[in-house]
Amino acid sequence: MKLSPALAPLSLAYGAAVRSRLALYRRGLLASHEAGGPVVSVGNLTTGGTGKTPLVEWVARLVAGEGLKACVLTRGYGRAKGRARVIVSDGRGLLADAREGGDEPRMLAERLLGRASVVCDADRVAAARWAREVLGAEAFILDDGFQHLRLRRDLDIVTVDATAPWGGGHLLPRGRLREPREALRRADCVVITRADLAPDSAPLREEVRRLSGGRAAVFASRVKTVALLELSPAGRSASSESQSVPQPVGAFCGLGNPRAFFEHVRRDGHDLRLELTFPDHHPYTREDLERVGREAERRGARSLLTTAKDAVKLRGFEPPLPCFVVETELVLEEAGALAALVRAAVARRVGG
Repeated sequence: MKLSPALAPLSLAYGAAVRSRLALYRRGLLASHEAGGPVVSVGNLTTGGTGKTPLVEWVARLVAGEGLKACVLTRGYGRAKGRARVIVSDGRGLLADAREGGDEPRMLAERLLGRASVVCDADRVAAARWAREVLGAEAFILDDGFQHLRLRRDLDIVTVDATAPWGGGHLLPRGRLREPREALRRADCVVITRADLAPDSAPLREEVRRLSGGRAAVFASRVKTVALLELSPAGRSASSESQSVPQPVGAFCGLGNPRAFFEHVRRDGHDLRLELTFPDHHPYTREDLERVGREAERRGARSLLTTAKDAVKLRGFEPPLPCFVVETELVLEEAGALAALVRAAVARRVGG
């Protein structure tokens, strides 16, 4: 989306405010608070989708695998009562739906059931302390945490989307950058996401290394499809077996970067006839699905594809055509090296 140069003065004002806030933290005039356990932050520099959520899940699984009670701390964008604390999962059971807790927290809660709790709260410091006292949480994964400096962290991971790395190259509101690119100097490591969807990610790797001052380890990742599960009115199908999808297909989603999903569908070999986008975190209605069905049938599609993030908001609706959820998992280059960084950061705090 092309943004007007007329927004440049507002971007300058926003940038000045960002730099002033960072300076206050550097000088200790604004305080960072302890969570009472190790904190691994997964964040980004831009608004919109960077493929961060699969990495949050990956880190949570890794931390839980170290024998620690893990807790994901998230703001929970798009949820009702956005400032209230919502326990989406206590690690043993699901306690809030997508409307109450947000689509990404609900999806994480389902995927991490038995491994990590998921708590939504605008005040992540208070949420961490509550989770430690009430849920017995021992380690924390801070979702979308790069700018959340109130909570002290032991490892800062930043995701950069290879298909749209710098959000138009300008700060908000002219572009999608939350901070100048040089903020990568605070990062301990950077994960370039969707590396397989870019023609060549090597120049971006070098740019990231330069912007971080050589401080950050740089990794690349992609997602791969692991299953196609049919969506029923009650949710995903009872079967966990991947199913064949009638072709051609129509695809729809409400994501920060919908083009990446559509390209993923094409690369999986589907005959894609319709690409329909909704706003990020969109709360679906029956009318939305009817519109999807009409458009898909008009284009000759015999079935629909959507994402796991969207699927958690589609329960209770009868799909107008057979609808399949594209279940994916993260594939990291040099996963062992990133795992070693996470384990070392956690062990320093636990051991100390």
